[in-house]
Amino acid sequence: MFSRLSIVPFPLAARRHLSTSPVQWAGHNKWSKIKQKKGANDASKSAAFQRATQDILVAARSGGVDPDKNAALAAVLKRLKAQDVPNHNIEKALAKAVKVKSSGENSTYEAIACNSVGIMIECATDNPNRTAQTLREILNSRNARMAPVGFMFVRGGRIVVGVQNGPDAEALLDAVTELALSQGAEDYETLTESDSQSRMKFYCEPSVLSNLTSELKKRSGVYILESQLVHYPVNKTELPDEDTEILEDLVHALEAHDDVIRVTTSANQI
Repeated sequence: MFSRLSIVPFPLAARRHLSTSPVQWAGHNKWSKIKQKKGANDASKSAAFQRATQDILVAARSGGVDPDKNAALAAVLKRLKAQDVPNHNIEKALAKAVKVKSSGENSTYEAIACNSVGIMIECATDNPNRTAQTLREILNSRNARMAPVGFMFVRGGRIVVGVQNGPDAEALLDAVTELALSQGAEDYETLTESDSQSRMKFYCEPSVLSNLTSELKKRSGVYILESQLVHYPVNKTELPDEDTEILEDLVHALEAHDDVIRVTTSANQI
């Protein structure tokens, strides 16, 4: 009987050895999920940082790069710090704003991606040939290319105003909206409010932009956060999910370029 029991450890050892496989696969799946979650978080952070850069550039363009003399820029910096945007991202965006203000030339480059999406890339550069070459490399590495797509866009005016949150904020925004529509604004939308400000965005013809901005500036309690000419797609293109991811990666790569001020696409999702 003792000899029969002595053979028991061998099959047990085999079963124990095989039982380690599920543990290895479980670890692999867990790491895959962690990587996927991390990738999604990184993409979200990248998008947030790019929006922060654009907000700073827009505010600096309209009032300079000194927040002590530019209330719109001061408000943007306060909001970004409250959102825990890292200081080095803010400093990089401010450095780009200085470059934009001092650059000798603004250039717009046109491109096409995903076979049907038009892209307008607005830049501030002192060397257009160098900028064009580096942009071409970014595009080509992501199956996009330089191409004339200006016919897919129109130019229009865009103004963003803000008012301090408080008991009178809603009434003031209503009054500002009525004023803007009477002075040539063609459309408007309410933006997500921050802790300190409520904001509205107005759209107008290019010929109306200057006068409309001046009229809104006269209104007490209203801050002009943005006033500029931008590109709007004539028709927006619907993309499948896989192409949307490819286009988002391309846009982020373009926006990370030091010379790029703004990237506009004809895609509905971006």
